[in-house]
Amino acid sequence: MTRSLVLPLKSLLMNMLGLSAAFGLLVLIFQDGRLQGLLDYRSQGALELTQPALLFAIAFGLATDYGVFLLSRIKEAHDAGLENREAVALGLERTGRVVTSAALLFCVAVGAFATSSIVIVKEVGIGIALAVAIDATLVRALLVPSLMALLGDWNWWPAGRRG
Repeated sequence: MTRSLVLPLKSLLMNMLGLSAAFGLLVLIFQDGRLQGLLDYRSQGALELTQPALLFAIAFGLATDYGVFLLSRIKEAHDAGLENREAVALGLERTGRVVTSAALLFCVAVGAFATSSIVIVKEVGIGIALAVAIDATLVRALLVPSLMALLGDWNWWPAGRRG
């Protein structure tokens, strides 16, 4: 889509960063037993074995969708002749509300699983909600635009301005 070697690598790195943060929070909450009283569960001392694979599949897919949506708007602006920083700002402006709204709705829907009495269902709901919230706020709204602004024209290497 972008004809860049840098942007797909940056996207993978950002997705993994968001997933790592979500996994860390899940370990803190469920493995270490934090928030047992608030979430009404008893810690098993470990995450459910299938949890990481399930969370990775769902959250990585959603993060990739959000990322492609944002990058396509940035690329459109860049291809229209805007400088890199202006293209990033315009792309973020065009997608920010949509991504935030979609993420909020999704977090509410899967976050409702936190009320389940089954621990794995609680883990899935909270894990996916955390991963989506982290991706939509910290990663897509802050880290991706900041990194793209810092990388400048390197974002588009080797494609340059060819469309």
